[in-house]
Amino acid sequence: MSLPSTFDPGVVAALSALDANSVKHVFFVACGGSLSIMHPAKFLLDQHSPLPSDVYNAAEFVARAPRSLDKSSLVILCSMTGTTKETTAAAEFARAKGATTIGLTVEPASPLAKAVDHVVGFEAPYTTGVPIDAKDSNYSRIYQIVMGLVALTGGENLTETLIDSLCALQPAIDRAHAAFAPIFEDYAPRFAKQDVIYTVASGASFGAAYSFAICVLMEMQWINSQAIHANEFFHGPFEVLDKDRSFILLKGIDSTRPLEERADVFLHRFGSAENILVLDAEKLNLSGIDPRFRGNVVPLIFFDTLWRFAYKIADLRKHEMLAGRRYMKKISY
Repeated sequence: MSLPSTFDPGVVAALSALDANSVKHVFFVACGGSLSIMHPAKFLLDQHSPLPSDVYNAAEFVARAPRSLDKSSLVILCSMTGTTKETTAAAEFARAKGATTIGLTVEPASPLAKAVDHVVGFEAPYTTGVPIDAKDSNYSRIYQIVMGLVALTGGENLTETLIDSLCALQPAIDRAHAAFAPIFEDYAPRFAKQDVIYTVASGASFGAAYSFAICVLMEMQWINSQAIHANEFFHGPFEVLDKDRSFILLKGIDSTRPLEERADVFLHRFGSAENILVLDAEKLNLSGIDPRFRGNVVPLIFFDTLWRFAYKIADLRKHEMLAGRRYMKKISY
């Protein structure tokens, strides 16, 4: 079969060069914010294919050296600038084991791009200084890789449906910004005063919670945080809950939503509503996005809108988002 002409050319080139039937294991590998997109990518693959897969931090991928990594493996890596040393090292390690590697990056001449078999480009706001269309994001590219792989390995061919849904994603994000704006306006003054804010989610949305916790609240605002899985919340973390503790709960619309609904009930039972920010995807207008992909694209909507919330917090705290870092990209580490 051939992939749709509407697919990204880099994705088409990478998958067309792949002997899809020889792929027996998929590894999703990255660090930080780039690692966060690997969780929903695996979730999507799990939903549509029997292919086994794992998500790894890049440095641990090399250190752990999984025995299942071999010439029948496909390793998908991501680094926005392509300069993350651990991710480049992971690509080199994978290729040395005979695996096929695909690297996602905005920089085609970056170290990661040179270390992988196939490069897939995407757009990010920092490259242009202006917002991008979500269909050109790293989420979009990795979803195309996943669903293209599903189709090429004999699974249901939903590639055209995926593209149509991705084209409808940016309007959905714009509507979500308007829908969430009053909530952010209400919660920002209280959350800006907090030293600890927890993020809770499950399923496809867990990556968005993870990225917001470690790459935004901790990295850019120096607010202590932890991404808590909605069910793991009941296996220890709920003991910190009281009327003064702040939480952000992402309620998605994938098959794991009941886990988030249970957390929602408990949070409001023992916490205070004014300190529990709930973003509920069921309240969003997702017109144009196929129901089979709505749960999968919601994480990008959550993260994109939460970014605006973060800037409101930053303004109130008088702590710049990017320039306020102490260590990242400023010293050797």
